Amino acid sequence: MKFDERLPERKIKCVLERQGLSITPATVLDIQRRVADWLRPEYEEVLSKVRGSDVVYTDQTGIGVDGTNHWIWDFVTNSGTLIAIRGTKGKKVLEEILGKDWRGTIVCDGSRSHHSFAKDHPGVSIQRCWAHLLTEADELAEKTKEARPLVRGLHRIYDRLKKALEEEPPPDERKKLARNAKRALKRWIDKPYRGKKVQKFIAKIRNGFDCWFTFVIKPGVEPTNNRAELALREIVVQRKIIGTLRNQKGTSIYETMMTLLTTWKQKGLNLQEALSASLSRAWARASIKRS
Repeated sequence: MKFDERLPERKIKCVLERQGLSITPATVLDIQRRVADWLRPEYEEVLSKVRGSDVVYTDQTGIGVDGTNHWIWDFVTNSGTLIAIRGTKGKKVLEEILGKDWRGTIVCDGSRSHHSFAKDHPGVSIQRCWAHLLTEADELAEKTKEARPLVRGLHRIYDRLKKALEEEPPPDERKKLARNAKRALKRWIDKPYRGKKVQKFIAKIRNGFDCWFTFVIKPGVEPTNNRAELALREIVVQRKIIGTLRNQKGTSIYETMMTLLTTWKQKGLNLQEALSASLSRAWARASIKRS
């Protein structure tokens, strides 16, 4: 009710009272805390699988915690989605979650923290999001006539690559496709542009030049960060409802429950059945410790 149906504690109290259970909002919150504590080992399992993944899709969105700015990070893989709330957008979050020895591909929107992390950790590669790039390009073309040929060129490069990759070409052919695409992109960005908005857009493409075609060379890497963005949509809606988190206890509850609920949904599991099974495992672990 709290994390999937978006009900605040006072509404949960009313729902339960209609079913014959008298409970206070404070008790509802305490139940959330206890459940999150019991399920924290399963959160750690999702974290471990993220660290073991070769490709991670990640994004962030802001949230207030006790009056200060924090960020909700998501890390999406084929096996699950990890949610982490931290007080920074810096690379140290990536080092904490992925590990300093992680070697894989990050698919992202190309923020400074991602590039800084890759620079400091040889073996890490980045795929910048083509969906972001083309959306920004289309918006620029609507406002600036000078940008329209460039934008058409970007779409042609991307569409040709996607079509070529549908045939699942071998590694040598993939490298050739990437080389040709880089040459085509360089021809477009090396043209003389007079408008400041176009120049700024070109600078963005040039700054991430080596990160636009990782998906061509590495099978299994997607060209967009849509996975991470989709995982954050529900969180953005919830943020509008709850407004802010009050303390570290609240952030721990939130990231634990949203990680598991999102991962269960990703796997196509029934949420109530998955939660019941997880709590049964938590009870079994506690029973072993007591014995």
